Amino acid sequence: MEPEKQTLLNHHTEKHFTAGEVVRDIIIGVSDGLTVPFALAAGLSGANATSSIVLTAGIAEVAAGAISMGLGGYLAAKSESDHYAREMKREQDEIIAVPDTEAAEVAEILAQYGIEAHEYTPVVNALRRRPQAWLDFMMKFELGLEKPDPRRALHSAMTIAISYILGGLVPLAPYMFIPRAAEAVVFSVVVTLVALLVFGYAKGRFTDNKPFRSAFETALIGAIASAAAFGLAKAFHP
Repeated sequence: MEPEKQTLLNHHTEKHFTAGEVVRDIIIGVSDGLTVPFALAAGLSGANATSSIVLTAGIAEVAAGAISMGLGGYLAAKSESDHYAREMKREQDEIIAVPDTEAAEVAEILAQYGIEAHEYTPVVNALRRRPQAWLDFMMKFELGLEKPDPRRALHSAMTIAISYILGGLVPLAPYMFIPRAAEAVVFSVVVTLVALLVFGYAKGRFTDNKPFRSAFETALIGAIASAAAFGLAKAFHP
């Protein structure tokens, strides 16, 4: 690249948020971690269980949920990586077997951006001289696939599992200090709803959504889930 252009790029810093996958994993983990144990604790409290039983069942659920959610995140990321590898091999074979067809596809892609034939022909020829760049171009612009991080699957599993555990401990915390579940559930509801409001607001900020609306919706979902569990427990175990 020309020195002048490189200097311009060095002095230009774009403030784009690039940790979307990590934030998504945290949102998945914390959201379920806050909601599922919250509903379980409320349901058991409604069935007149003791705090020790609620706590034991809650911790067991948090452990099982963290493993299940983490494994799900791992398999999802691994499937994404495997899909990318399969498509890359298929595209690589096509570049070797039918280069003229692939070159025509490059021209078609560039033409969609309003680039004229005399403008994109040098680009097509340049890519044909650089097989790896040609392959990367086709993967991104023809198939719309970004090369996944090889460590993504493990990182996703760990992020979701840890987030689930941290979220799950919030509604269970009052049961650690209050022996009577009937009293503990009140504090659990207050603490968890506050946590859901804060989490929903933060989620809205990170995702460029309306933070106050996100906070309300997140808290409402948690409240409905816990109220349903508590009501059903009372109905079947008055």
